[in-house]
Amino acid sequence: MTEFAGLELAQPLLRAIADEGYTTPTPIQLKAIPPLLQGRDLLGVAQTGTGKTAAFALPLLQHLTKDGSKLQERRPRALILAPTRELAGQIGDSIRAYSRHMGLRSTVVFGGVSIRPQIKALAQGVHVLVATPGRLLDLMNQGKVRLDAVEVYILDEADRMLDMGFIRDVNKITAAVPKRRQTELFSATMPRSVQGLADGLLDDPIRVEVAPAATTAEKVEQRVLFVAKDKKRALLSDLMADADISRVLIFTRTKHGANRVAKHLDQIGVESAAIHGNKSQGARERALNGFRSGNLRALVATDIAARGIDVEGVTHVINFDLPNEPESYVHRIGRTARAGASGMAISFCDHEERAYLTDIEKIIRQSVPVDEDHAYHLADIVNGPGAPGPARQNPQRKRRPNPRRRRRPVARAA
Repeated sequence: MTEFAGLELAQPLLRAIADEGYTTPTPIQLKAIPPLLQGRDLLGVAQTGTGKTAAFALPLLQHLTKDGSKLQERRPRALILAPTRELAGQIGDSIRAYSRHMGLRSTVVFGGVSIRPQIKALAQGVHVLVATPGRLLDLMNQGKVRLDAVEVYILDEADRMLDMGFIRDVNKITAAVPKRRQTELFSATMPRSVQGLADGLLDDPIRVEVAPAATTAEKVEQRVLFVAKDKKRALLSDLMADADISRVLIFTRTKHGANRVAKHLDQIGVESAAIHGNKSQGARERALNGFRSGNLRALVATDIAARGIDVEGVTHVINFDLPNEPESYVHRIGRTARAGASGMAISFCDHEERAYLTDIEKIIRQSVPVDEDHAYHLADIVNGPGAPGPARQNPQRKRRPNPRRRRRPVARAA
């Protein structure tokens, strides 16, 4: 079975899929769609970029067309929870695209914007509600939405939902949903906390798992640059002199760090913006639109803010700070080398981050090649605290002059 036509999807859905230019299901779609069409609960372990949105959206939409029940004010028939505004918006876009020939109504609710249009949309009735937990609870507390008619309940990126501290919100929302329902939970990783959540939500679920952590990493050319913490911005300046780095996503661990990196890029003439939880919804959308359109060469983001961002044509990912959770590294570098395109992930590693690199190499089951060909290389980090076992050598790379890079004074951020 290699075509969507073989998955027993309704003709309006097949038309919409064709409109989007898709013909062949991804592995998660092949594994998830048949049991979901049968009404089974499902636990899906899949990373961003695997096609999981269509995997749960297509069976959901087909289910909603099975009976002709009318729309009810403030009582959606399906609920999809997402941890971030960006992811909720993207899911909402997909739902609208796939249901364009079906006459189904959907809406998206999240914080950071006016609640009034969301209240109006719910009052008119929707089949599918996509929501972030905080705004949904606000609407529930105001009596603007009821969940007692929900037939399908979906939690996307459950691991990030728990990382962001939404467990209490999720529990309150779950308590308002009928116990007799179809439930689906998707997560990129499966720590104990997510497994515990799944055990309490799902009834005899089918488990589908695709793209283990190493798979995404193997598609991307990777390298690590050992550098002192106070030289990272100077190193970034040197890298950005390379015109081949044309659309780059830069990750920092903190919101403050993202702001500082974006300010530094502006000072050296690189069009950029920062995106993180403290930014208003309008600022986040302007930054994303500028990055997608090519008006911004660089987007600086924290892990939480970047979750759900899917931008085509990202040539490079730069880990200005290595993540302290190795799974986040896989999520980060998976933003490049999509849809058959090439991509590169460049990671800066200072003394304090050496142990993080060791943990990352364990989860991706490979060593990240060391690039010594820069002005700030610190050899003592190679075998410093956190390094695995005996002296680490990289036979693939020897230090040599690079005629493409000329050392010149670099503007420093204040």
